[in-house]
Amino acid sequence: MSNVRRLPGPIDERWDWQRLGACRGRDSAQFFHPDGERGSSRNRRELKAKQVCGTCPVRAECAAHALSVREPYGVWGGFSESERLRLLAMGWEDLADRRQTRVDVERLEARLGRPHKSAVPAALRPSPAPAQRRAS
Repeated sequence: MSNVRRLPGPIDERWDWQRLGACRGRDSAQFFHPDGERGSSRNRRELKAKQVCGTCPVRAECAAHALSVREPYGVWGGFSESERLRLLAMGWEDLADRRQTRVDVERLEARLGRPHKSAVPAALRPSPAPAQRRAS
């Protein structure tokens, strides 16, 4: 169970970022596992959730929130439950702003050994523009 004592108070500015989340209005089952879900089913669901997170304009705020309150369930800010546990064990605060309301997502991914933009699989990323040939 989450420790609600760590949650920020009802100050609107602290929660306003949630209105802009790419997950807003989506089925929460995409981000939270049902009882007994394991293996490839869980991996597929988490990958789809992370794809949504990869396009989210408030991903840094979402990840900071989940880490600061030690959110135990679901995909938040593109990080699964097990990834957040690893980040909590390794430390994440040095990659957050002073108020711990935003984190450097790229550096958190690197800390986990994931390449940048890993929330969006290579097959779904836009391909770089082809190199133009120079006339010789």
